[in-house]
Amino acid sequence: MTAVTAIGLAVGMMTQGTAHGVTFGSGNNQFVMEFAKIGNPGNPDDSGTTGLYSGPYGGVDRVFWMGTNEVSQDMIVKASVLGALELTMADMTAFGGNVGARPATGISWNEAARFVNWLNQVEGFALAYKFEFQPGEGGYSANADIELWDLTDSGYDMDNPFRNTEARYFLPSEDEWYKAAYYSGSDTTYYDYATASDTIPTAVAGGTASGTAVYDQDVFSGPADIDNAGGLSYYGAMGQNGNVYEWNESAFDGINDLSSEARGIRGGGWNVAETNLRSSARHLFSPTLELDNVGFRVASVPEPSAALLVLISGGALLLKRRRGL
Repeated sequence: MTAVTAIGLAVGMMTQGTAHGVTFGSGNNQFVMEFAKIGNPGNPDDSGTTGLYSGPYGGVDRVFWMGTNEVSQDMIVKASVLGALELTMADMTAFGGNVGARPATGISWNEAARFVNWLNQVEGFALAYKFEFQPGEGGYSANADIELWDLTDSGYDMDNPFRNTEARYFLPSEDEWYKAAYYSGSDTTYYDYATASDTIPTAVAGGTASGTAVYDQDVFSGPADIDNAGGLSYYGAMGQNGNVYEWNESAFDGINDLSSEARGIRGGGWNVAETNLRSSARHLFSPTLELDNVGFRVASVPEPSAALLVLISGGALLLKRRRGL
């Protein structure tokens, strides 16, 4: 069971800056994941007509939600316990320590997909990614490659056989990640940096000041806590520049047709140069690779409007979710 807290405006009036938190797990293994609304559906790709840097990405034809922060070590530990996921992370002892509030690194793309599947499972939604074996079954491996969804599967999307369309939570595609990081919310304007600006972010070890990012730091300092990882993008996502690189769902070549093909990563890390933060910067890694400066964040589709009840009780605005819709 989960509970949703809405922060911002009433249903039907949500704008840039609106966010909500979803509670997963139970008891000592409970955690909250915050999401920012990514609006302006139907925006064009970055055409390169603004700023100094660009890439042909960012066009998304629907509203979606992006994790406000990177997934933390604490979230991975708790989900792994509850779901028997057997996820492992990088030992960050030499890089600031294994701190629960810091981003989960050493997580492969495949392991991140397992975490996302668990989020869907406990919410009662379809799994986003298809694996031959599930946790608890013989032959299960947390780092096994996915299989592709096909025509016989409910939720199959011929344009993206990586992701099931009936899932609520998923890894952001490169277009989704790019939009949440760099789009201005207006016309064709994209920013060069994920701090809602074309100005080079101020390098910091941590903090939440506008126009800052966690980069150009000593390698042994390690990343900042996920809620202390620099300034926000236009939509309110933190740390899409610096702190740790982040997996994209998309294959690096843009065609999601091979389960083992290289995936894209973006955003830069705490110990990298400014060039890695630019909207033009992208890298690729095998989906089985586990690196101490690579993490991820989760995206989701919004609540169906029919499933939201706005109740006025004693002058308070309460937002509830109707289960099973």
